[in-house]
Amino acid sequence: MKLNSLLLFLAFFIPAFNCYAQPIPSAELINNGKLYDGKVVSYEGEVIGDIMVRGDYAWINLNDGRNAIGVWIKSALTKDIGFTGSYKSVGDGVEITGVFGRACPEHGGDLDIHAEVIRKTGAGRHLQERLNVDKRNQVFIFLGIIGLIWILKLLRPK
Repeated sequence: MKLNSLLLFLAFFIPAFNCYAQPIPSAELINNGKLYDGKVVSYEGEVIGDIMVRGDYAWINLNDGRNAIGVWIKSALTKDIGFTGSYKSVGDGVEITGVFGRACPEHGGDLDIHAEVIRKTGAGRHLQERLNVDKRNQVFIFLGIIGLIWILKLLRPK
């Protein structure tokens, strides 16, 4: 009987230790801030902007595709971030776990997350900017029209 109870316990509770929390979208955190205030949350997104080091800590911004949320994190945890999102690159994807603050008193009442754990979920990369051939052709057409109008204006009798 004790063996059956032990096996039943192990069957239900051991898998729970291997489960990961589902990241909460930014819209949910923003719209229901009171519900999550002071609680540990997981949030996933692309690192955008600069990593702003402030002594032993740093600010990073994570964008989940809808909104960006500021994350206060130990500087040492940002060493694996290779790319931050900008016009020239796509930032690394990361998932952070930390305490959500709807109006953080430490940071002037801003909405932020004080991260304790960071996990890289995707690698960033440089973006290769391509020339838009249609726009280039339109510029040549408009230059030709403007040049033609200018020439006709010069040739018009006064």
